[in-house]
Amino acid sequence: MDSIISEARGSLIGKRIPRPSVFRLLRGRGRYVADIKLPRMLHVAFVRSPHAHAKILRIDTSAARAAPAVFRVLTGHELSEVCTPFIGVAHNRPGHKSAPQYPMAVDRVFWQGQPVVAVVAHSRAEAEDAAELVEIEWEELAPILDGGAALAPSAPVIHNSLSNNLAFEHNIKAGNPDQAFAQAAHVVDHQFNFIRQTGLTLEPRGLIAHFDTGSESLTVYHSHQSPHQMQGVFSRHLGIPEHKVRVIAPDVGGGFGLKINVYAEELAVVAISKIIGLPVKFCADRIESFISDIHVRDHKIRARMACAADGTITAMSVDDVSSIGAYGMYMRFNITESLMLVTNTGAAYDFSNYAAHTRNAFVNKSLIGMFRGVGIPLSTVVTEVLADMAANKLGMDPVEFRRRNYRKKENMPCVAPGGNKLNNVSFHACLDRLTAVMDYEKLRQEQTELRKQGIYRGIGIATFVEPTAYGPAFYGPTGAPISVQDGCTIRLEPTGVLRCITSITDQGQGTLASIAQIIADTIGVDMDSVEVMGGDSALTAYGGGAWASRGIVYGGEAALKAARQLANNVKQVAAAITQSSPNDLEIVKGEILNKHTGTQVSSLADVGKIGYFRQDTLPPDLDVQLSVTMSHVVNNHSYYMTVGTQGSHVEIEAETGFIKVLGHWAITDCGRVINPLIVEDQLRGGIVQGIGSTLYEECIYDEIGNMVNATMADYLAPMASEMPDIYVEQIETPERTTQLGAKGVGEAGVIGAMGALWVSVSDALKPFGATISDQPFTPERVLDAIAAAKTK
Repeated sequence: MDSIISEARGSLIGKRIPRPSVFRLLRGRGRYVADIKLPRMLHVAFVRSPHAHAKILRIDTSAARAAPAVFRVLTGHELSEVCTPFIGVAHNRPGHKSAPQYPMAVDRVFWQGQPVVAVVAHSRAEAEDAAELVEIEWEELAPILDGGAALAPSAPVIHNSLSNNLAFEHNIKAGNPDQAFAQAAHVVDHQFNFIRQTGLTLEPRGLIAHFDTGSESLTVYHSHQSPHQMQGVFSRHLGIPEHKVRVIAPDVGGGFGLKINVYAEELAVVAISKIIGLPVKFCADRIESFISDIHVRDHKIRARMACAADGTITAMSVDDVSSIGAYGMYMRFNITESLMLVTNTGAAYDFSNYAAHTRNAFVNKSLIGMFRGVGIPLSTVVTEVLADMAANKLGMDPVEFRRRNYRKKENMPCVAPGGNKLNNVSFHACLDRLTAVMDYEKLRQEQTELRKQGIYRGIGIATFVEPTAYGPAFYGPTGAPISVQDGCTIRLEPTGVLRCITSITDQGQGTLASIAQIIADTIGVDMDSVEVMGGDSALTAYGGGAWASRGIVYGGEAALKAARQLANNVKQVAAAITQSSPNDLEIVKGEILNKHTGTQVSSLADVGKIGYFRQDTLPPDLDVQLSVTMSHVVNNHSYYMTVGTQGSHVEIEAETGFIKVLGHWAITDCGRVINPLIVEDQLRGGIVQGIGSTLYEECIYDEIGNMVNATMADYLAPMASEMPDIYVEQIETPERTTQLGAKGVGEAGVIGAMGALWVSVSDALKPFGATISDQPFTPERVLDAIAAAKTK
């Protein structure tokens, strides 16, 4: 396998290049959806349900229609005549079911915040004012808010078209878990309750839809992670030929998976534009985001681990109930959190007996959807908390317990009990490096001394696995038309500049910058000579966009292929110009040199000018191809496995229940690292999200299904003062099956951080005999845990 690193010219791969220096590629075009203005553009505001469950008896829109500057008022029934319903069911999951969902509620509402009426006006403010004039008569129905209650035999069924509230049930059994638990020397078990949270992207969701009645074509500027996915969605459900649908994803202000999902009101906006034939804009405000964006978590999990007397793990079991919201998530399937939980639990550890049972229940809440890490953070928490509990029961150091039970590199490839395939990953190396950089032994000594002084600190170690960059086997069998390939076009301009158009999108993580590095390094030019753009379904090669930490794994590989081909094509033309052999030439900083003498014989600019304007000077049989498009997908590929370890150090104030994170460390094996600075910042950002998930963030509902903390004043998220020093480091084990050797890393931070924090907080509570089960660990929950321990 050829390396993309050239010793002759000095590699850009592996260099810490700040994103601003390469984002001249976005200068002049980088715009957010909120900033885009089109002529005669109208704005839409939604009237949303104040109830979690109710029948719509009557809608009176007459006052709203008569309000100043109102262009149109539309109900769910009117939109249902233009937009077909969608059903979030995976075809390869027997028994998976969901009711059809329309862009807006038609006769019943199923969660607080579900859109019911759309008001279209000349400005957002005028649309909002008119929306307040809409009168709706409701018949309130009792909401079901808990998954366990929804699955009770006597529970009322939320959707009349379904027989019960069970969306999906799944079981895994490997080996003989019943026998292993019966024969175990030690068994530990714990209850884990993960409260709902949401994504908090810096830029809320938004889009501008323009249906041109003359050409019968649709253009959508969309704050989304996958333009081609949404091109297909709009085409299928609005009856517009796909080639007449163009989706442009400009600079997206944060995605985290939240913006890979299909949202009902976004389809409503496009349907409205089709009805009225004018541009229509919608941007969610922050309160709308809280009640209409996808939520995550909402799991109740009971898990066990069995061990032999020598500390060897012999079995694990997981029983999960997940409340997935009122519908199945279209295309992106909100049963995935549970499936990721049960398939990834215990994957790092060498045991063969495993039982898992998961049930997904419909409840009267907003839909669960894709979010950074999906269910893998939960599997990490479950596994690592039980591992620490088992080590404590055995009187063994938690690090030694993990080291003893890790899957060894020499025994790979192997398949974990949940079904995950592992190969060429380095658990032991990550753990050894982590304990060294965090000075684990010293922290343990300090912990012992400080406890004598009434200072309670905890140390947590978590090992994680992260299947990244899923291949065709993941979505293909589900029936969801989601592309897992990505493509890249590179064109040599007459000036010698390289213009790249990639199907990968960028939500601030720096993927386009890394693609520019790969192209510059492979062809042999400076970074300033590479212009990169993406996110336009009409211009780019067909591709999946950004999800599952796949941007560099797929988009980078496509860029590498295209760059290599273009470099060869350039050398062919240069050889004809200089009457030499292509094998004697190399490209260095945009100049074409004789590789034997180092003498400059031509340049990319010369090749561009002659290749475009003076072909008459070239041999008649020379095929000049200065624009190359290549795509990448592996037909039989499942995923690329990233692994790592994280450590967290916390202190609990027993009198107040406050938790302070003193330090956090992360060692990650994510294959070849293209840009260390971007990788490190991705990990740090994910770790901060993990801190937020574990210690602060929750969607709080009252007894009738209203979210009561739907503002940034009430929904707690970590601030700068809560962020500790975060040390990150990578161990590079290049992926053997690709030329680039990279794996995904965008979700590893949050996946490992949640596990490390659960373990460290549990460790800090050990002197009190206290255990904690409900995430996030608010001061009230910490105090309750300590108080409960005193009554035992």
